[in-house]
Amino acid sequence: MDLSSQPSSLSGKLLAWYDRHHRDLPWRISPPMAARGIRPDPYHIWLSEVMLQQTTVPAVKAYFAKFLERWPTVGDLAAAPTDDVMAAWAGLGYYARARNLKKCAEAVAAEHGGRFPDTEDGLRALPGIGDYTAAAVAAIAFNRQAAVMDGNVERVISRLHAISTPLPAGKPAMKQKVALLTPADRPGDFAQAMMDLGATICTPKRPACALCPFNNACEALASHDPEHFPVKAAKKDKPVRQGAAFVAVNGEGEIYLRRRIASGLLGGMTEVPTTGWTARIDGETSTAAAPFPADWQAAGTVTHVFTHFELRLSIYRAQAASSSNHNDGWWEPVTNLEAQALPTVMKKAITQAIPNAFTKVGAFSKASA
Repeated sequence: MDLSSQPSSLSGKLLAWYDRHHRDLPWRISPPMAARGIRPDPYHIWLSEVMLQQTTVPAVKAYFAKFLERWPTVGDLAAAPTDDVMAAWAGLGYYARARNLKKCAEAVAAEHGGRFPDTEDGLRALPGIGDYTAAAVAAIAFNRQAAVMDGNVERVISRLHAISTPLPAGKPAMKQKVALLTPADRPGDFAQAMMDLGATICTPKRPACALCPFNNACEALASHDPEHFPVKAAKKDKPVRQGAAFVAVNGEGEIYLRRRIASGLLGGMTEVPTTGWTARIDGETSTAAAPFPADWQAAGTVTHVFTHFELRLSIYRAQAASSSNHNDGWWEPVTNLEAQALPTVMKKAITQAIPNAFTKVGAFSKASA
């Protein structure tokens, strides 16, 4: 039976599937409760959606729990020191999200009395909230009939309607189809059901079409080629950038750190001194660009892949005098590195120079040998 012209039948089938097979996630309210009008905390939904941008659910769960333990409300997050928020985010990547998270919390607390706006337009006016997050929070937290589009939803809807326009050009057509399917009743559950369907059934490879509630209406399945969708534009090769990082240690068991400028890539995060690489230009790779005079020794290289480029860092290590003082940074005990806002690339650089720096116990004794 072809249901493609009956959006209410399709959404009803999906919601019935979701009530039986939904994922249990810490930021959700179970479907029976949602059906009775019990809504999740908008703070929880917003926090999880920001964290989930380009990050997997398993990775987000631990960070979500950590943030709620430290900052149970949006007001608590707004009042937190920015350095603490950046440190808690370290390792989750895409650090502009953390900066915008803090700015958004401050705006909600200062301008909205600690309550999130309940419309897409109101949410979109907050710092760091774009179309996707505004739609997701409006639908899930406030029961607004908003069309929510993430990667999972794009895959489901492109297969359901065999949308052949390559991404990203195909997104408007996909969103239009999602809007037609989104019901006035339980739009938040529908949005989460589409996400769950894409994550568990309508997967990129070998989708379990026999278990899909849309299988009788799916145009891609009818053509026997679901994996062809969504069609994506050819990827460009990522440029490779070069740079250097300098890991200085002293006799007190400390590493020299500094803070990156607030804007740009890894803005506001903690780092060991590095040269001026960016996504567009290479940095110096020799000790000529070292932050201060010392006996810098080559300690190998590390590679880190960002969204738009690959970075290859030459790592240098030096033993510095305990009395060395430099205006743009500070000496941090090796045993306290986990508490610092060090992004993954900086942890790689430190580990390359001091292999057991993040084991805490006995880290410096071997590093100094």
